[in-house]
Amino acid sequence: MAAYEVMYIVNPNLEEENVNAVVERFNNLIADQGGKVEEVDLWGKRRLAYEINKFKEGYYVVVNFQGDAKVVNELQRVMKISDDVIRFLLLSKEDK
Repeated sequence: MAAYEVMYIVNPNLEEENVNAVVERFNNLIADQGGKVEEVDLWGKRRLAYEINKFKEGYYVVVNFQGDAKVVNELQRVMKISDDVIRFLLLSKEDK
């Protein structure tokens, strides 16, 4: 399994408990696909550098996890179709 980091921005109109539910949903998705969540860092609500889909703020979340291609593909697929995520970036932490 390879090491990955995903940073995603959650819709700022959600309540705090709904944001936590979104984070938990993605963490469970990683675990259900055979990955292992190592660290979750909630940065909280911050102003965006530029407007995205008419949002000026968002909840930032950074997750470090271990997984294979199946985990990464499913996570990307679900984040792309989720209305709660306004932007995400998934990176491999492998040294090249």
